[in-house]
Formats: sequence, structure tokens, C-alpha cells
Amino acid sequence: MRAAVLREHGATPRVEEFADPDPVPGAVPVDVLAAALHHVDLHKATGTFYTGPPPLPSVVGTDGVGRLADGRRVYFDATVTPHGSMAERTLVPSDALLDVAEGVDDAVAAALGNTGLAAWLSLAWRAELQRGETVLVLGATGAVGRVAVQVAKTLGAERVVAADRAGQGLSHLLERGADAIVEIDATDDLAAAFREAAGGDVDVTIDMLWGAPAFAAMSVAAHRGRHVEVGNMAGETITLPAPLIRSKSLDVRGFSVAHPPTELKGDAYLRLTEHAANGDITVDVDRRPLDDVAAAWERQRQAAGGAKMVLVP
Repeated sequence: MRAAVLREHGATPRVEEFADPDPVPGAVPVDVLAAALHHVDLHKATGTFYTGPPPLPSVVGTDGVGRLADGRRVYFDATVTPHGSMAERTLVPSDALLDVAEGVDDAVAAALGNTGLAAWLSLAWRAELQRGETVLVLGATGAVGRVAVQVAKTLGAERVVAADRAGQGLSHLLERGADAIVEIDATDDLAAAFREAAGGDVDVTIDMLWGAPAFAAMSVAAHRGRHVEVGNMAGETITLPAPLIRSKSLDVRGFSVAHPPTELKGDAYLRLTEHAANGDITVDVDRRPLDDVAAAWERQRQAAGGAKMVLVP
């Protein structure tokens, strides 16, 4: 079969012939329809990811959408090494298969995999978002942030504020559910800008940035607000005064898409793709044939942003 194969840690994968996966107990073969490309795929390929270096040679790719032998369409976010998702076929643990809603495009379903689940579960599960609350999304122009803005509205948020650096399509999010935007690099008083955009205190912050924007967001958090830390693009550390947490009974919660149980992820993914099929949630997709993996890999390495890249075998 054709697959994107890694033969050296840190190198760019190349499309070549690779052995078909052999069945093993507890796993099933999947014909891949689409596989999204994530920054974590590049990190894993360096051999320095916390899960350990991948074997060489191996097929790259973390998650994807495919079909089982019985015709069932599934999303998967785990594979059996040395097989990854960027191939014509892969091998998936039986307990890592999630159903995909009818009517949603394969590439869109793949683009809404780990990215969409991170947005949905950080809001619905970790933040325990309630209808009528105010949500601030830090890093709103990133892949997770763009979906999180829409999911917040879908889950009943009264007001959604999208915040990120200027010049990265921030204003476009006003067409996708954001009620206000904040350019975090265009103000000297970020906390005041957040409060003005929110029309008051913020109940839930979904944070892909950390650093100074996180501290500013916590400064305008509502009583018993929830600050969910998803990423740290703006810095790994902050100085956080104890009275800031105590005075608001503020919850600071971590989130990783690897932690929710499979049953919870399955329900979230089905609801997410149902909303996508209905047009409630949209995602920009850059479909590329598998043969373009080297160019797609380099674009992801440059963190150029924009549409989510999805490889189609």
C-alpha cells in the first residue's frame, strides 16, 4: 500500500510502498478516507515527544476517518505501530473507533477530529459551560480556537469573545459566532480590553496561549469562573498571585484531549459532526493528496495557520 513513511527521526516523511497491516487481536484494519495533519505529528516524528520515539520505518499520522470492512464509517485517534493514519490502510485498536455523523464530508470529519474534540470537550466537559455564560477564547485564530468560538455558541453561551494577535483573520470570527474580538497585541491594558469586549466579567476562558494573556483573563474572571488551560503559545509560565485565585474562587483547570474516556469522546464527536453536517459548525479545509505530504509537512512546520490540512489517500 502507499503510505507517508518516516525513515529518520526529524526528517520529512515521503510517500512510498509500505507493508499492509496484519490483523492482531484487539485491532481492526481501516481503509483510510482522510487524515488531518497536526503539529503533534511533527513533534512525534522528531523522536522527542513524551510518548517516546516512533519505530523506524513507520507511517506518520495520529488520527483520521475511514471505513471498516462492514462499511461502517469511523473516526480514530490511535493506531497500532508502525502504522499511522497517513496511508491507504491502517490498523486501529477496537476501542478507539468513534462513529461519524451521516452527511458530513470525510475531510471535514477528519479536520474536526482531535481539533474539534479539544474545542468541544474543553468547553462542555472541563469548563462545564452553562447556557447564558460569557466565554473568552484566547488564541482564537488557531485550529482549536476557531472551532471553540463556534462550539461555545452552539452550547448556549450568551456572549463569546475571540482574542488573538491582529492580522490573523480575527475579524472573520465575527461571522462564526464571536460577538466581539480583542487584538491582544494592540492594547496596553489587556484586562480592560477583555472586560469591555465581554461586557463585564468572564465566566469561562478557553486558553491556547497562557503567558500574559492568561493572567489578564484571570483578572477579569467572574466569581467561580473557570480558566481552562489548553496550550501555551504565548509562554510556559506566569506569576499568579494567590489572592487573585482566592478572591474569585477561580478554578484553573488543565485539559488534554487524551484524557476523556472513550464513551465521552464518542458522544462529543458524534454531536460535533452532526452540527457540522447541519452547517452549525464550519471548518476551513485544505484537502491535499497523499503525494503532497512533504509540502504539507513543511507548511505545518512553518505554523502558517489558515485552513486545516487534510491528506486524502
